[in-house]
Amino acid sequence: MTTPRWKNRPEGSNWGDFGPDDQIGRLNFLTPEKVLQGIAEVKHGKSFCLSMPLDYPGGTVLSARRRPPQVMAGMRNGRPYYNYAMQDENPDLTDVITDDAVLIYTQYSTQWDALAHVGSHFDADGDGVDEMVYYNGFRAGTDVIGPEEPHFDEGTGCTHSGVEARKLGIESMAATGVQGRGCLIDLAHHFGMERKLIGYEEVMRACEADGVEVEKGDLVCLHTGFAKVILDMNKNPDPKVVASSCVELDGRDEKLLKWIDESGLAALIADNFSVEAFPGTKTEGRHATLPLHELCLFKLGIHLGELWYLSDLANWLRENGRSRFLLTAPPLRLPGAVGSPVTPIATV
Repeated sequence: MTTPRWKNRPEGSNWGDFGPDDQIGRLNFLTPEKVLQGIAEVKHGKSFCLSMPLDYPGGTVLSARRRPPQVMAGMRNGRPYYNYAMQDENPDLTDVITDDAVLIYTQYSTQWDALAHVGSHFDADGDGVDEMVYYNGFRAGTDVIGPEEPHFDEGTGCTHSGVEARKLGIESMAATGVQGRGCLIDLAHHFGMERKLIGYEEVMRACEADGVEVEKGDLVCLHTGFAKVILDMNKNPDPKVVASSCVELDGRDEKLLKWIDESGLAALIADNFSVEAFPGTKTEGRHATLPLHELCLFKLGIHLGELWYLSDLANWLRENGRSRFLLTAPPLRLPGAVGSPVTPIATV
């Protein structure tokens, strides 16, 4: 299969399997039947918020390139539109109005990665030269537009000037509703709170011990306890604690990557910084820094959720002998963005 955008597709990818112009990847597996399966898991009507407050983790310890949100007052008549007395305009009016604006790094806290978040150098057009491409062959510079004349703003830490994911932006994910059956794998319970790399064997051991079965179209959540560690540090994360806490997936474990592919999971979510260990373990030759990201976002169209808060849900599921729930987690429908904050809800 070829398309106007590519003649070659990466080995092990599913480019074109959902159509030549597909932009949602494995979210195609979130069928009405999967939504009904999720709804069938609701027995108690109890809901869990799976988001941290969006001003966590605090500071820039987790990522020097991402900053906490800044909440600002809107303006009206040259004055801050905050505790604004309308009687100043008309003495007969009693309203007091507050409006605000937010500058937010879309991937600072609890978030989704859009498929435009990570691409790769790959010879998609078969001319013998690698080009920068994303899932399903969408192109850097054509479909994902970067700044032509970057202007760095020290105050915001951002580079402005016409950036836009015209394809694979987060709005395509949002339009699906992102609702279905969630499935939690409790890695923290089985492997503790100290940092260590784990792979396929450990994940399967945890699933077997708890009777967890991942099926096609499930939204899989990995509980490591990391978000709870972050919350307990109250927006002042200790770099030593961050570096020594909780299990991380070994993205170079080929058996783990094969399982992610063959399981049919629709999305992969974790309560840590990048799902897999960052940076990835050392290897030789040309390679991706984050091989699990390359597999999921670039090859298979699997959206990744990061820094979700899963501990309360994990504890309840364990106490009640369950691993499945209804998960509702649409990102912001923000055209052109390559990531989004999210306030996921699990209902049991």
